[in-house]
Amino acid sequence: MSMKKVALVTGANRGIGLETVRQLAAQGVTALLGARNEKRGTEAADKLKAEGLDVQFLRLDLNDTTSLDNAAKFISDKFGRLDILVNNAGVALDFTIPASQGTPEQWRRTFETNVFNLISLTQKLLPLIKKSEAGRIVNLSSGLGSLTLNSDPNSTFAGIAGSTVAYDASKAALNMFTIHLAAELKDTPIKVNSGDPGWVKTDMGGQDAPLEVTEGAKTSVWLATLPEDGPTGGFFHLGKSHPW
Repeated sequence: MSMKKVALVTGANRGIGLETVRQLAAQGVTALLGARNEKRGTEAADKLKAEGLDVQFLRLDLNDTTSLDNAAKFISDKFGRLDILVNNAGVALDFTIPASQGTPEQWRRTFETNVFNLISLTQKLLPLIKKSEAGRIVNLSSGLGSLTLNSDPNSTFAGIAGSTVAYDASKAALNMFTIHLAAELKDTPIKVNSGDPGWVKTDMGGQDAPLEVTEGAKTSVWLATLPEDGPTGGFFHLGKSHPW
């Protein structure tokens, strides 16, 4: 069994997820690159392996229960534990749809990936995370998931409020899951936090975003590698606490 830390990053064949895998592997972690698409996932993992990093592709489709079960079995059989889970995968289907016009289907699809299936995966992997000496769970949220920032007329988020509601609500729900899971696990070595990567140049963030992908991954990597006296049950962006 590997003595190196083992991490799983979901939605990791590109963008912030891929960079999170790269940065964790660069710190000597065995990084499992979770992705739906086998071809893209394998290509991404091979690229990082060519950089001398310990990275493996793991097929993981949040919308496919069998794939979640298979992933849990693979990690259990191969490593016997999981030290780090970065719930990075997410969808944004409503970046231009006002609150009055979102369809139930669009809300459902958003919550399916960003909340329900993420929770399902976390629950399936929790027994393996409990076997780690220092388990870390990172839920990739967003400043857009902050009720405080959305409702503050002076915040940068106020201008966006009203047009990204299903996505924002899914991240607010994820934040609530973080708070409750952290409270449930407070007497264990496991730390559970929400991370806001910031507005990053990715397929989702667009090219106008101020942050590069290397910056965008920093929050996830920091929360994934917190020391024993690090925080749990919090919401952070680049080391600073965010309001809920």
